[in-house]
Amino acid sequence: MNLINKKVSHKHFGIGSIVKHNDSFIEIHFDSENKKFVFPDVFGKHLKLHDKSVAHKLEKVIQEKEMERKKEEWKKEEEKKLQRKERQLRLEHEKLMKNHKIHPKSQMVFWCDSEEKNSSFSEWKVFLGVIKSGNSKGKPNKPIRLHQNSACLLTERDSSVPEKDRRILGVYMVNEEFIGRLCEDGYIPAHSEYRIQLTEQESEQMPFWKYYVNEKYPHRMTWNSGKYRYFDNLWMAQILHDIVSLKSDPKEQELAQRFFEHFCKMNQLSEQELPKPNGALMRN
Repeated sequence: MNLINKKVSHKHFGIGSIVKHNDSFIEIHFDSENKKFVFPDVFGKHLKLHDKSVAHKLEKVIQEKEMERKKEEWKKEEEKKLQRKERQLRLEHEKLMKNHKIHPKSQMVFWCDSEEKNSSFSEWKVFLGVIKSGNSKGKPNKPIRLHQNSACLLTERDSSVPEKDRRILGVYMVNEEFIGRLCEDGYIPAHSEYRIQLTEQESEQMPFWKYYVNEKYPHRMTWNSGKYRYFDNLWMAQILHDIVSLKSDPKEQELAQRFFEHFCKMNQLSEQELPKPNGALMRN
């Protein structure tokens, strides 16, 4: 918009003529001197254009600027709200970290179907599913026992074989920042480093029931219902220990060893005091 030479009236300086302007300021020549003002803020209260058609166009420009300003203010306010929320979550996270007491059964095992098997290893996360009944029906399950000392074990059993032949597919530590009580979407993401997928041959050598046992029925090997369950920290340590021995590739074995040592440290377990596996398969 060209405003050069347009006549204006100022409430204090009288009638003048516009000699310069850009997106930030405007300069007006009055009888006595030239004056600079902030553009377009000066219009409306202090300055008026004589040309009504140009004034109308300018009014639209001012309105657009005002809308942009309000939009920017809203954006900044939303950013502040987000920052406050993130700060609150961080404080809650730090509090939970500080006060966390290790639960003796804070590991989780999953029964993967073929689709979940593929997605679990491609995306390195598992979904707990949703609550089936009650007031929270339809909401994602929340893994309240899982913390940064927890690992997720992925297992599989083909429908053509008995439950005793359930095998371990892989394992991962939960994400470094994960706290089950704060989980809202039902997904359990993997640690950036501690994650292992077994080959078919390795998986055949890792039967799940070698480690797992139902203490009420120690000789039974039945999964019953559900896609997941919590299990003992010691059993997970035994599994990781055996995976180290199973690996033949030096790099994979080194990763498995670091994983095992990290897990023992996080769960305050001693490798030397780790008992031999004594799951239901070992008792039959």
